[in-house]
Amino acid sequence: MGNGDTRVRGLAARAGGWSAQHRWAAVGIWVLFVVLAMGLGSAAGRVDVDQSDGLPGETHTAAQIIKDAGIEEPAGETVLIQAKDGGLKATDAEFRAAVTAVMAAVDATGEVTDVTSPYDTDTISKDGRSALVQFDIRGKSDTAGERVEPVLNAVEDVQKDHGSLRIEEIGGASMMKTFDDAFGDDFQKAEYSAVPVALGILLIAFGALVAALLPVLLAVTAIMATMGLMGIVSHVMPMSETANSVMLLVGLAVGVDYCLFYLRREREEREAGRDARTALRVAAATSGRAIVVSGVTVCVAMAGMLFTGLAEFEAMGLASLMVVAVAMVGSVTVLPALLSLLGERVEKGRLPFLRRRKRDGNGESRFWTAVLKGVLARPVLSAVVAGGALLAIAAPAVGMKTQNLTLDQEFGDSLPIVQTYNRVNDAFPGGSEPAEVVVRADNINAPEVQSALADFRDRAISSGASRGPVEIKLHDEQNIAFVYVPLVGGSDLDKAGASLDKLRDDVRPATLGTVDGVEAPITGQVAGSKDFNDQLAGAVVPVFAFVVVFAFGLMLLSFRSLTIAITSIVLNLLSVGAAYGILVAVFQHGWGASLVGAEGVGAIITWLPLFLFVILFGLSMDYHVFVVSRIREARLRGRTTKDAIQHGVVTTAGVVTSAAVIMVAVFAIFGTLSMQSMKQMGVGLAAAVLIDATIIRGVLLPAVMALLGERNWYLPRWLRRLPDLTHDEAADAVVAPAARDDEGERLRV
Repeated sequence: MGNGDTRVRGLAARAGGWSAQHRWAAVGIWVLFVVLAMGLGSAAGRVDVDQSDGLPGETHTAAQIIKDAGIEEPAGETVLIQAKDGGLKATDAEFRAAVTAVMAAVDATGEVTDVTSPYDTDTISKDGRSALVQFDIRGKSDTAGERVEPVLNAVEDVQKDHGSLRIEEIGGASMMKTFDDAFGDDFQKAEYSAVPVALGILLIAFGALVAALLPVLLAVTAIMATMGLMGIVSHVMPMSETANSVMLLVGLAVGVDYCLFYLRREREEREAGRDARTALRVAAATSGRAIVVSGVTVCVAMAGMLFTGLAEFEAMGLASLMVVAVAMVGSVTVLPALLSLLGERVEKGRLPFLRRRKRDGNGESRFWTAVLKGVLARPVLSAVVAGGALLAIAAPAVGMKTQNLTLDQEFGDSLPIVQTYNRVNDAFPGGSEPAEVVVRADNINAPEVQSALADFRDRAISSGASRGPVEIKLHDEQNIAFVYVPLVGGSDLDKAGASLDKLRDDVRPATLGTVDGVEAPITGQVAGSKDFNDQLAGAVVPVFAFVVVFAFGLMLLSFRSLTIAITSIVLNLLSVGAAYGILVAVFQHGWGASLVGAEGVGAIITWLPLFLFVILFGLSMDYHVFVVSRIREARLRGRTTKDAIQHGVVTTAGVVTSAAVIMVAVFAIFGTLSMQSMKQMGVGLAAAVLIDATIIRGVLLPAVMALLGERNWYLPRWLRRLPDLTHDEAADAVVAPAARDDEGERLRV
């Protein structure tokens, strides 16, 4: 940790220097890249994840059998006919008349096929007061929601003529239409509102329109380029709408953060009295390097999703990785060029009602200066209080329960169709989402296969896994049969899961499993949830290990300190743990759920914990690398470790706070959506970023570093042969242009 001259050889400093000297070329190359990426992506088109590829376990096997057979499963619909006051029964004439009227009305629309009577299929409840008319919507299932409206209207007309009965429709098509009508634009509006929110906060942070527009411009162009690249890459690894939305969120987060880091440092250096050219060089050598280290670390974290074995997660991981890489490259190339072009004009469009803050040339935050004074005066107490508080917040995560949310958990009672869903499940447990056994045989009509199918149907009921009726549909030409089994437990996924296990482990082996050449994977909502959980559970350890080990290695190489690498990982894990604890407390236990407009649904949606870990671990490294880089820079200048900690934290507090406020606001938008899964994601991300930018970076990090003292920079002798990636940090001053050579600038530190 000595002083002296350090030649700037790093990628970020060299890229920034070249871009500042070749401004128009750098801007032109960036614009050309964005346009080419979008054009090639548009020409190539996007290939989305196929259902048979996006599902794990038996669910995948079943989907693949259906796909190979060329069978297009139609969207199934059900009309519940139920006595309102409990007086009528299915055997009464009025009830029968309603059933006949429903069947005739839906058939007359011309949009349905295979209309079945409950008296033929035995879909009458045990108490005899509820019955189900079932049919399929013509055409492809994924567009059935667009054609179901005439059928819904026909059912409503029948309801008007039978006031003593409850006549309601539910099914894949009707749910698709209802959700599209109610929430179809919800998610998109949240995405679109994220950019104006970010711009508004940046206007407050910078007080000038041009300075505020730069981070948004970088983020938006990075997102546009990545959208084009996704189209090209999708021909190798399919993408999805979910991956697109996650990419937008991550791209906005890192694009704004990286530009904010760079721009704030450049402005700070100019306010300290340096000329614009020197300020750019310092920003390139310091913030530019921090951006590269952070970007590579975030890319590694996102790459962890590629180890899940789930096509949807792999798509999200690759899309996020690409947008981070693009934003990182843009930050260290086109941004310096734009700043060089703009010069003092970056302050144009200053808002008259926002008075520019005076920094006395050091960029230090008064608030965080006061906080740091207390933290550094009592580091033991600060570390114990902050660490204890975070551990207490994380404690509920020990009892985390994950599952795919059922319809009533996802939407509560906000939609009439949810109430219909609950009534169907009460009268016919599991009837709204039955297990589906996809049976493939060499000859589906062979006597031994038919006998096994009949035996399976009987044993499914006698085993207690189902109360029936079990329906069998044959596809003779493809030698495939679909067996629909309503599971005991209904919408209670724990009980329904136990029924599924009976089918898979007991009933199937004793019946269909005895016939050679027969495949019988079991799919459906409950099976899909279980298979997804099992696959995700198996991926947790590899993903966590990959992300943690590689992040540790990158921090070790970037700071050449074993201590910094270890504390970085521990603090980030603590931040993620606190986010988990908040999620469990609010959404599983319902503590304070009403404060965020949520409900205690008793579980966390399956995909969220792993998703949050990867996203938060990556985003947390943004702030961590930026703060620790500034601390190490101050230490390189000759300050004591304690003074370096104070200087590093208080000078970065403004930019970290601004970046965090933007992210909290953007994520909080998703917390306002109606779907519980989106609320969980928004609240989890917002809480974690808020904790990370305040308690972790403002209190716990400086307290721990103050306690460690010079041991912060400890590197064992046997690790000193590792590559040295720290050479960009020296930035106390830039020597005169005459001292430059083709190798780069020399900075005194």
